Amino acid sequence: MWMLYGIGAGMRFFLYYLFYYRREVVKENLTKSFPEKTESELAAIERKYYIHLCNLFMEGVKLLTISKKSLMRRYRCENADVVNACFEKGKSVILMSSHYNNWEWMVLSLALQFSHHGIGVGKPNSNKVFEKIINRARTRYGTEVVFADKVREVIENNNKNQKLCAYMMLSDQNPPNIEKSHKTIFLNQPSAMLYGSEYFAKKYDFPVFYYVVKQTKRGYYVIEIEKITDTPTQTTNGTITEQYVRKLERDISEKPEFWLWSHRRWKHRVRFSEK
Repeated sequence: MWMLYGIGAGMRFFLYYLFYYRREVVKENLTKSFPEKTESELAAIERKYYIHLCNLFMEGVKLLTISKKSLMRRYRCENADVVNACFEKGKSVILMSSHYNNWEWMVLSLALQFSHHGIGVGKPNSNKVFEKIINRARTRYGTEVVFADKVREVIENNNKNQKLCAYMMLSDQNPPNIEKSHKTIFLNQPSAMLYGSEYFAKKYDFPVFYYVVKQTKRGYYVIEIEKITDTPTQTTNGTITEQYVRKLERDISEKPEFWLWSHRRWKHRVRFSEK
């Protein structure tokens, strides 16, 4: 890992100082998300973000070869029992989170962290060669990767066959259909959030949990889980997603450098319907 982090430090020099990789996007996202912060405070977050981004890339490379023992030493869940209790009750669960800190190691270790069969829900990659390589790495320890266009079929079949699963869903902004999204104010901006997690939770009565990945030191993480609801069918529409948004906003505000700022999270204009 020390060698990979050394390479990452060199990468940061090129990305940040020479090529200005997406710095305008990062700057705009940070400025709009934290209007109360000074320019120097925002610049400090930006610099920390690029350090994290390059470390994250190197940890993604390590995904290909990291041993089970090393993975579980570096990446552990502090309160997995709250999820495993649902397994004992014969319930599948949905785990909601975002592209915050190292999410790839969560995909890799999902089936190791909990009693459930782990399923990571994601999007297909435009580069099919890279997609094949990365998904082979992600699934080495039992996790199943399902693309969003197949998730309905997979959940339906697993539910019919009573296969208990933990569905990991990264619920960020910019859903494919903005009209079917949950609209809210997130990080001081009108935002459209993916609604799929809440949809499946309510349809199949799956308990919903929010989890945050926290870095204890470079290359070491702990997962903290909070229950959103174990009775999703009794909640009003939007309640689950809104609770998730507030928890995510809290964690990003606490340690903003660990969120993925270099993506255009607010590229679609969000309009709130009049009531």
